[in-house]
Amino acid sequence: MSVQPHPSALSVTGLTKDYPGVRAVDDVSFAIAKGAVHCLMGENGAGKSTLVKMITGALQPTRGEMSVAGRSHCPKSTQEARDNGIATLFQELNVVDELTVLENLTLGMERSRFGILMNSEVEARAMQTLSVIEPAIDPAARVSSLSVAQKQIVEIARAASSGADVIIMDEPTAALSEREVERLFGVIRRLRDGGVTVIYISHKLEEIFALGDHVTVLRDGRHIRTCPLSEIDGRAHLIELMIGRSVLHDYHPRDTIGQETILVAEGLSNRLLKNVSFDVKKGEIVGFYGLVGAGKTEIARAIFGADKASGRVRFKGREIGGSPKEAIAAGIALVPEERRTQGLFTALTIRENVSVMNLGKLSKGGVFQPHVERAAAEDYVARLRIATHSIDKHVEKLSGGNQQKVVFAKCLFADAELLLLDEPTRGVDVGAKSEIYDIIRNLADAGNAVAVFSSELEEVLGICDRVFLLFDGAVQDEIVNGAEVDVAHILNVVTGGHEGAVQ
Repeated sequence: MSVQPHPSALSVTGLTKDYPGVRAVDDVSFAIAKGAVHCLMGENGAGKSTLVKMITGALQPTRGEMSVAGRSHCPKSTQEARDNGIATLFQELNVVDELTVLENLTLGMERSRFGILMNSEVEARAMQTLSVIEPAIDPAARVSSLSVAQKQIVEIARAASSGADVIIMDEPTAALSEREVERLFGVIRRLRDGGVTVIYISHKLEEIFALGDHVTVLRDGRHIRTCPLSEIDGRAHLIELMIGRSVLHDYHPRDTIGQETILVAEGLSNRLLKNVSFDVKKGEIVGFYGLVGAGKTEIARAIFGADKASGRVRFKGREIGGSPKEAIAAGIALVPEERRTQGLFTALTIRENVSVMNLGKLSKGGVFQPHVERAAAEDYVARLRIATHSIDKHVEKLSGGNQQKVVFAKCLFADAELLLLDEPTRGVDVGAKSEIYDIIRNLADAGNAVAVFSSELEEVLGICDRVFLLFDGAVQDEIVNGAEVDVAHILNVVTGGHEGAVQ
């Protein structure tokens, strides 16, 4: 169908977001046509999430202006953005399984008079919207009985029935099968044909070309280009716009990699992983690089025993995989992506956190030895250069980089020979990143094996000896690091292209 360019459904002018020492979005200006599927593209860290958060009122811009259908749009909250006609669907489903479809459709839009719910008009509009979008879903059904794709459609119907003119969809196909993706695309096209504007965020380039009318590319927080998809000459052109620069590549070959294979994974499969196989040598740093939904975290958790998966994991010649307790006992430690909620006891001190994974080392003859605990904590504070005046400082009061170092200290005190590092430098400043990279290299030089699971290409190319490229839950390619690295090839693979030359 033809896309009407005016008036703009949404426009941003000079939008900027600053954090201390970091400019996440830098003077971005573009407009989104009404009744179009507008794709938002960029590498991890390009500024997409920050931009969306400003549009939806979750963040306030440092400066700049926004407008919706020609009206000023400066929301102070997500509710205010919804009142202005902007709804958002995130990767994490936002439905209540215990309620019916209809109850979910009207949730938050209930009207009452004298304390009595008056929902007939709201319910009628919601049911009419659902019947247009997906008539096969029974409004009386429990949401818990629906598939993931059907739950997403319920969210879409709720947004549309609320009167939203703009619906933002962030990686909506991450957990869907190919058949469910096609069904979702049909729903999106029907919304567009009804005059609703869809802002579609995805790392899967085939989805962009199949669905999009227009595309906006961001890079390093800056606006690179906004144009019709018809003006983009295939995957290679779009990847070139996304990269637009040489990726910093300061890897130096290491001569401390051993010949002994310490870990072998064979055919790991679960709800997301698809026959994942690889090996890691003693003293080696291997990287797993992929975009959102590629399976990085799931591989780490499967090795650690935190998630169940079929297949085999052999560590030092012995098969493991039952539980995190078994993994820790064998000599494997996980530094999780969410350090505050999964990697630390924030209400405890540095001293108490360092020792928590190996309390047996602190006792002799069944008697706890506090001096051993203190000595261990002081040792790791010095070795990892944790900035603190006392080992009795609560970790919640440390900076992000120093919190991450405490998580490393926990793993080292547990005598780990294999460290699984999931996004090891997320949320830390540049100086702390450099120190963490030094820690990783030193660990590997000392004979430990390290697996880095990262969505930052510069990170894996800077410190990893080998890099496994992930897409859609599978290992698609393996890169041996060195002087010649084809970044365009890497981006092509992790966005769903075939191995070999970019098409």
